Amino acid sequence: MTKKKFIKWLKITAIIYVAGGIALYFLQNAILFHPVRLDRTYNYTFPEPHKDISIPLNAKDTLNLVDFASTDTVTKGVVLYFHGNKRNISWYSKYIPYFTRQGYQVLMIDYPGFGKSTGKLTEKKLYDWALQVYRIAIKRFAADSIIIYGKSMGTGIAAQLSSVRDCKRLILETPYYDFPAVVQHYLPIYPVRLLLNYKLPTYQYLQDVKAPITIFHGTKDRIVTYKNAKRLSKYLKTRDELVTIKGGSHNNLFTYPETISKLDSLLKLP
Repeated sequence: MTKKKFIKWLKITAIIYVAGGIALYFLQNAILFHPVRLDRTYNYTFPEPHKDISIPLNAKDTLNLVDFASTDTVTKGVVLYFHGNKRNISWYSKYIPYFTRQGYQVLMIDYPGFGKSTGKLTEKKLYDWALQVYRIAIKRFAADSIIIYGKSMGTGIAAQLSSVRDCKRLILETPYYDFPAVVQHYLPIYPVRLLLNYKLPTYQYLQDVKAPITIFHGTKDRIVTYKNAKRLSKYLKTRDELVTIKGGSHNNLFTYPETISKLDSLLKLP
């Protein structure tokens, strides 16, 4: 290759690299989040007893949540469930019976722009909305009857809330070390930490959580790799636990009996 051709190739490579970085920065919401919006008049048809609640926060922001009732004879607490980065509550409602059959009510919210919730999505707003849901729960239940649960993207939100508010237990399903760590895995050549507006430093929040922590993660997770859980385990206390599901991937942990058995045992604890 001649020097002239090499310089030309280098310029093209640089242009592609810079264009990729610009796209990541300006299109990050479209890349990271995949919501399905619903009309505010949409009626959920969940088989479980539930209430559809919309809370106008200001002229642009409306927080929508679904309150699923316990199907046991006694309601012993509430689970605040923070879901992943795609679709809306409807997609994650299949997990509700695992909690309601054990006597827990479940409050599940949709983030801004997801489902029937409206508003601009920001990291601060994720934390603020999580706190709004906690305030609803604490009016009905004592802190030692509140379990905070996060799945995938929701793990950082759940960890942050647990770091500033008391709860019975924090449960994280397929958590990330922080948001940049997930994106960096796919784009190792970019300075992701400088480009992303979303940090969600789960590792930082875990250090301030006083409640017991349980992490579920599969060894074959290709979306949020198991390495994230291993890195987070360094911040777990003696009574905390990392439950490793051998062969488990990102969205199939509930097909493993050990996941269900362990979750049941946690929900049965007084």
